[in-house]
Amino acid sequence: MDTSFRDGFQSVFGARVLTDDFLPAVKASVDAGITNIEAGGGARFQSLFFYCGESAFDMMDRFRSEVGPDVALQTLARGINVVALSQCPRDIIDLHAKMFKKHGMTTIRNFDALNDVRNLEYSGERIAHHGLNHQVVVSMMDLPPGCTGAHTAEFYMDRLKQILDADIPFHSICFKDASGTSNPKKVFETFKAARKLVSDDTILWFHTHDTAGLAISQNLAAIEGGADGIDLAKAPVSGGTCQADILSMIHALKGTDFTLDLDYEKILVATEAFEKAMKEYFFPPEAKMVSPTVTLSPMPGGALTANTMMMRDTGTLHLYADVIKEMSEVVRLGGFGTSVTPVSQFYFQQAYLNVTQGKWKKINPSYGNMVLGYFGRTPAPPDPEIIKIASEQLGKPVFTEDPLDILEPGIPKATKILEENNLPVNDENIFIIASCEQKGLDFLLGNAVTNIRKITDEKPADKKSSKTTAPAAPAPMGPRDYTITVNNRPYNVTVSEAGGIKAAPAAPAPVADDGVEGTEVEAPTPGNVVKILVEVGSTVETDQPLVILEAMKMESEVKSPCSGKVLAIHISAGDTVQSSDPLFTIG
Repeated sequence: MDTSFRDGFQSVFGARVLTDDFLPAVKASVDAGITNIEAGGGARFQSLFFYCGESAFDMMDRFRSEVGPDVALQTLARGINVVALSQCPRDIIDLHAKMFKKHGMTTIRNFDALNDVRNLEYSGERIAHHGLNHQVVVSMMDLPPGCTGAHTAEFYMDRLKQILDADIPFHSICFKDASGTSNPKKVFETFKAARKLVSDDTILWFHTHDTAGLAISQNLAAIEGGADGIDLAKAPVSGGTCQADILSMIHALKGTDFTLDLDYEKILVATEAFEKAMKEYFFPPEAKMVSPTVTLSPMPGGALTANTMMMRDTGTLHLYADVIKEMSEVVRLGGFGTSVTPVSQFYFQQAYLNVTQGKWKKINPSYGNMVLGYFGRTPAPPDPEIIKIASEQLGKPVFTEDPLDILEPGIPKATKILEENNLPVNDENIFIIASCEQKGLDFLLGNAVTNIRKITDEKPADKKSSKTTAPAAPAPMGPRDYTITVNNRPYNVTVSEAGGIKAAPAAPAPVADDGVEGTEVEAPTPGNVVKILVEVGSTVETDQPLVILEAMKMESEVKSPCSGKVLAIHISAGDTVQSSDPLFTIG
């Protein structure tokens, strides 16, 4: 399967790619004889609403139109999370399969990061019910050094037996290593054992990333062990955080009994078309590197660049090495859920908080819910002390039942939000609200913000006009005075005509109309302001939510430390704040 247009986009560009830019390369891939393509799902659902200002459903429709009716189009789903980062109730899980079938998809690859088979039962049944091929998944990785208790070939066979015993309908089985850390010997042993466990006509698939430089050797091990298919990508997104390259794999299979049955000259043409389509995009250097340290702290290729992109947005990229190092402990103490979305995000978010707030001073709600059992059973019991801290901070007990049984239906809730905002109530909009929450609503209201990183922001129209019209000489301006804000601190700046700059701190803005000093509420972590929940003059109670901040795909509420009146709001929706920046003054 060619993963260039889904996992490739997620692994290299943080999933931020516009449909108009890549569709010509899709046509070139089909012309090259590629008939099985990954086309959406995973982060390429939310990202279109969050960053691209596009509908993922429109993208899937255009994808199907471009490739015609016969090409297999596959998407990625996260069990009971489907394409969200939090659990979805049964009605939304059903709606997910229904909508993806409606919008032209053929197959859904369906995994659970905890390898809790309960989380695959209902989602898999609904995928098959709506006429899609269900590719059920066993999630893989290697544990950090010194860790034991899960993620062996025997562990994977136990999970495969549970899938077979549960009678989950499936059309193929995939062993998925999102971090690219499974050692080749374990990959070989896993496929050799799986081939003995299933019927001869059962299709076995392997998925990995080249982040640690192991993908070719892993693929060869899977093939020798009995895999029927593998995932590959094309330049310029292949290698590094993405899948191994198609041409490289063709070469690696020379002299063996196996082939990809593709014409390398046609693949070269498709590769050139793809490179042309992506030539304006910013390629993060970390996306094209081999990163051996991920074998110590398994960061998935598909999440690595999404995280570094967000750290660039919040000005915290300098902390990346510290966060990755901290991830090893977070994985070790968290019960060995596979480092793949959403659990990889839980790991990264908790490591991020450990670095920015102090070790275990603040439990990320999703990580806490995972160790407490609200996402399902972790492969091994989490550390008792971490369970205790999570339970105390979140005010929740340990949970051992089926997570789906405690989730309220999502369709009525989403319908109410649509009606309150005078938006059309249809299946697509309901699913957008349910899976994308506030940012989905922003998109539907026309308030989405596009955040695509390209080499230049110069508009095509500007380029055209610059060839035909000479720029006018600028008129003399003399000194100009400005007030600029850096990290929410105002400065008076004077710019001379020659370009000299003189800056001084500006006089502080009045905090409150009554002159009363109050309690300053500061940002607990760097992040983006998603939604302000109060107004100046509002009366608030202790622990009342004041604002929603987002960092690393993690939305969190900042609550009032006291009762009182909102005297001043120092931020606006869309702002980026750093730790300790003032948000509100409560008096």
